[in-house]
Amino acid sequence: MANHSKRHGDILKLVQDEGTVTIARLAEKLGVSLETVRRDVKPLQADGTVLKMHGAIGLPALAGEAPFERRMRENGDAKRAIARAAAATIRDGDSVMLDTGTTTSFLARELLGHRRLTIVTNSSDIARTLATVNGNKVYMAGGELRSDSGAAFGVSAIEFVGRFTVTHAVISAGAVDAAHGVMDYDLEEAEFARMVLSRGSRTVVVTDHTKFGRQGLVQVAPFSAFGELVTERAPPKDVADALAAGGARLIVAA
Repeated sequence: MANHSKRHGDILKLVQDEGTVTIARLAEKLGVSLETVRRDVKPLQADGTVLKMHGAIGLPALAGEAPFERRMRENGDAKRAIARAAAATIRDGDSVMLDTGTTTSFLARELLGHRRLTIVTNSSDIARTLATVNGNKVYMAGGELRSDSGAAFGVSAIEFVGRFTVTHAVISAGAVDAAHGVMDYDLEEAEFARMVLSRGSRTVVVTDHTKFGRQGLVQVAPFSAFGELVTERAPPKDVADALAAGGARLIVAA
C-alpha cells in the first residue's frame, strides 16, 4: 500500500511538472507496466485529482479558467526558458511575425524588454502584450476570434499576414514527428502557421519537449522548411536526426 501511495505522488508530480502526460510516458518514467499505470490512475481520476484524455492524463482546469490560460500554466518553466532563448536572438527594431500559441505568448512577454519592434500576429494575447509599449508597431490579422485562444484564423487572416515580409517568423508546434516534421491538430492553425513560415528571412519553431514524438492531424512543415528549432530539452534521436537531415539548427535553451 505504501508503494501504491508513493506512486500516486510520483504520478501527480509528473502531471504538475508537464501539465499533460501520456500513459506510456508515465509507465516509462515510473518503471512499471501500462496496466499498472492505468490501475493507479483510476482512483485519481475518480476523485477528480486528474482528468483522463486520449491516452494521457492532465490537471483539471481551475474554476472559470479558459483553455488557453490553462495551457499557459502547463510546462510553464520550460516554455519560459525557450522564450528567453528565442528573445535573445531578436534585436531592437526587428520585425517579428508570431502565430498563436502558449510558447509564442511567453516569447511576447520576453520581448517586453525590446524596443521599436514591428509585430505581426493573429493572437489577441500577443497583440495586447506588445502594443502601445516601447515604441512598438503591432499589426493584428482580422477575422472572427476563437473563443478558446482569442486568435483569428481563416482566409482573411492568412491574406493579411501574406502582405508582410519580416526578419523573424516564429511558430509554435502542436506536435513534432520524425517522419512528418512539425504538425498540428487543427487545419486552420496549420495553414496559418505555414503562411507565417513563408514570410520570414529567418524561420523558427519554438516547442517544449512534450511535443516530440507526437503525431498531429495536419502537417505544418517538413524539417527542411524552417531554419531553427528552439526547445528546452534535447529531442529523441529520431527527431534530432531528422532535424539535422533537413538542415534545421537545434537550439536547446539553458
